[in-house]
Amino acid sequence: MSRIGKHPVQIPAGVTVTVDGTHVAVKGPKGELERTFSDLLVIELEGDQVTVKIPRTPETKDLSHEDFKQTKSYKAANAMQGLTRTLINNMVIGVSQGFEKKLEMTGVGYRATLKGKDLEIALGYSHPIIYRAPENITFEVPDNTHINVKGISKEQVGQVAAEIRAKRPPEPYKGKGVHYVGEHIRRKLGKAAK
Repeated sequence: MSRIGKHPVQIPAGVTVTVDGTHVAVKGPKGELERTFSDLLVIELEGDQVTVKIPRTPETKDLSHEDFKQTKSYKAANAMQGLTRTLINNMVIGVSQGFEKKLEMTGVGYRATLKGKDLEIALGYSHPIIYRAPENITFEVPDNTHINVKGISKEQVGQVAAEIRAKRPPEPYKGKGVHYVGEHIRRKLGKAAK
């Protein structure tokens, strides 16, 4: 079983983390993110490390470690520890390096262009699709069949990329549609294969 929640999050140079109870604010060269986590956990800032710990309540302080692990409060907090640590780590990476998802379009006439900050995509419909850039998200179009979605929030970058892909998901016969770069599309044989 992975115990990633027990590992501290290293804070790189140029990034400041503020912890107020369960509210964490992270500020770095690329921007600022903040989030409030579950009050089942204790988040501590120690030097250049953030740790997520499972606290002992007054009712459980006299229990042995094995008995404490069987309590409902421990099980609920244990389920949240790894997630909380990973979310804090993603916030630190986001404000220092940022995140990026790359999309590729396959199909005749499928193309993307930038209109200011927004994205205009032609996907074989009778009209072009305009995708408005949310706050903290930037689009890059290196050529007319590739789209790069960049931002500081991993969650938001993934959501925007998924929404663009959902405009025309890849179909299994010819592979036409919008897909992630490196994504394997399961192909089906058509009628001619019989």
